[in-house]
This record gives sequence, C-alpha cells and structure tokens, in this order.
Amino acid sequence: MLNRRSLLAATAATLAAPRILRAQESAYVVGTLFPMAGPNAEYGTIFTNGIQLAAEHVRADGILKKPIEIRAQDSQATPQGGAVGMTKLANVDKASYVMLGFTGVSKAAAPIGTRSKVMMINGGGVGPDLAGLSPYFWNVIPLANQEVQALLPWLKQQNLSRIALIYVDDPLGNGILQQLKESLPGIGGSLAGSFSIPPATQQFAAIAARVRDTKPDAVYFASYGAQQAQIVKQLRDNGVSQQILTYSSGSIPSVVTLPESEGLVFTSQASDWSAADPLTQRFVTDWRAKHNADPTSYNQNYYNAMRLFALLAQGLEKANKPVTGENLREELLRVRRFPLVGGEGNFGDEGTMSMPMQINRIQGGSFQKIA
Repeated sequence: MLNRRSLLAATAATLAAPRILRAQESAYVVGTLFPMAGPNAEYGTIFTNGIQLAAEHVRADGILKKPIEIRAQDSQATPQGGAVGMTKLANVDKASYVMLGFTGVSKAAAPIGTRSKVMMINGGGVGPDLAGLSPYFWNVIPLANQEVQALLPWLKQQNLSRIALIYVDDPLGNGILQQLKESLPGIGGSLAGSFSIPPATQQFAAIAARVRDTKPDAVYFASYGAQQAQIVKQLRDNGVSQQILTYSSGSIPSVVTLPESEGLVFTSQASDWSAADPLTQRFVTDWRAKHNADPTSYNQNYYNAMRLFALLAQGLEKANKPVTGENLREELLRVRRFPLVGGEGNFGDEGTMSMPMQINRIQGGSFQKIA
C-alpha cells in the first residue's frame, strides 16, 4: 500500500519525461483527487496506476502537442478532504481536468470545480445521485442503479430472491439500499433485511448474526476500503455460507485475493481481457508486463479517464481551441462517443456513460466473467 509520499513520488516519476519538455513549452495540468493514506489508500494506488499507464501510452503515441503534468491532492476519502483538495487543484494548481473518486468526495468537490469550470471525471464512486451532479461532472463508471439492474437477471436465473444487505451509512450505501428496494420486487424478490454500518467500523460479528437470522438466499454488501475484506471474512467466520454479492469494488486485490472471497460475485463494466480490440489488448498486455497481474475494473476506469482527456484535448488542438475545462466539456458534448478499454463509451446528458456490463465471480485469487 502506497503512503502519501510514495504515491506522489510515483506520479512524479511517471511524468519525468514531460517535465523535461516544460522548459520549452507549457504543459496541460491535470489533477487527481484520491485517498493517499489511511484505510482507503489502496484505492489511491489502484486509480493512479491506471492513469500512469494511460499517460505513458498518450506520450508514446504523440497524441498531444503539449506534455501532461499531473498534480495530486489527497482526498482522504472524506467530503472535507474532497473540498479542500478540489480548492487547491482549481485555484492553486489551475487544473482544467480533475479525476476523482468516492461518492462523498465527489459531491463535496463538484460545486467547487463547477464554479471554476473544471471538468471532473469520476471512475470510482457509484452513488446514483452522481448522475446530473454538475454540468462539469462526468462518470466513466456505471453508477449503482446501473450495476443493480445488471445483476437482477442473474439473481432471477439463480433463484436468489431474498437478499440481505449490509451497507455503509453514507451516500453510496444509501443509494444501493434504495435501488435494491425499488428493483427486487420486479423479479419477485425482496430485501430479507438491511443492516447499516458506520464507515469506520471493522467488527461485524454482531451483523453476521443478524444476517444469519434473516435466512437470506444471498448477502449483498455495499462498502469500500479495508472494511470490505473484513465484512467478507467475518461473514464466513461467523457461519454465513450464502452467496455473497457486491458492486464493482469487489475487483480490488485485497478482496480478490482473500480466501474467504472464493465464489463472491460482483458486477462491473465490461472487463473482458481476452477481447480482440487493439485498445483493450494493448492495455492488458502492457499492464501485465508492468504489474505481473491482471488489471482491475478500477485500473480500467482511470486508464479510460486519462485517455478521455487526451482525446478531448486532441480534438481541441485540431480546432485551435485552448484546452480549458469549459472547452473540454463542450468537446465531450460534441463527440459523445469515444473508443475506450472495454468498448465504446457513450456519454449521456446526465453525466453518465453507457458501456457493456458483466457479472464476475472470484475464483482462485482472480476473477472471471460469468455473465
């Protein structure tokens, strides 16, 4: 797990080549607003690694006339950290494009970025209320309502109708609670029970006992960070043997490699690493060579977020327009569809992106598409 100092150093190392060029020409300033320390630092590392690979590809392909300089701020995965970090990126670093994650962070940062006309790209938060959050806020990840809808046909096929939900008491968890309440009756299902947990909780034996008492067909958890692995482990340690389900956060290494996660099912955007399209194959091949492992959905998201900036900026360069947040937004609205890892991303008016979805199962310390 990277701490704040090593994460900043890694970002600087990736951009060493562009820094040489800045003596001769200005750079495009792009910001990141991720947790870099504490229980959610794993996400900061995952997100940043995806961005770094995309930046390397952009530079190698000579897509842009100017180099990219990335400025990193620590969101601490909190609304306060999101507000402070976005203020610095917008007013001090003068970033025109900021990549961020986490629902609470995004909601706190969005008004600040909007006032400064900074284009904001989320590849990690899935709260349904991130749709339409701001004219300058866009998602390259399916939101919770999209993930829940993708799971429903599989639940019906597997005859999993009574679902127990463990959810963190914040915008993410409450959003997924609402989606399950609204959606399960449509397939003849219901919530067997719903159990809220504070974001910092790490002890779940009592919750596991309450889940057992509901006798559900499956257990869905909506959480993030170090909490996820503890939920899975303690459910299994306390006798909950039913199918465990979650959203795309199930792809992070601390969950995938946990022995108790064997068989866990999670939804994500299309992440078929055997896909034949050249963009996906280059991403997967270079990722495996660099990290000696398969990428996660979040690596994919933030690779796409960085690639999206390059495509938008390239369009503005061709039109002889300055690369500003306002112009980046206008270019996205003009084009709408972009070739990305996993398939074509199609951006709608509410700041959401349509992309093929899939269902994955964790097996033997990795995950495979099952539907």
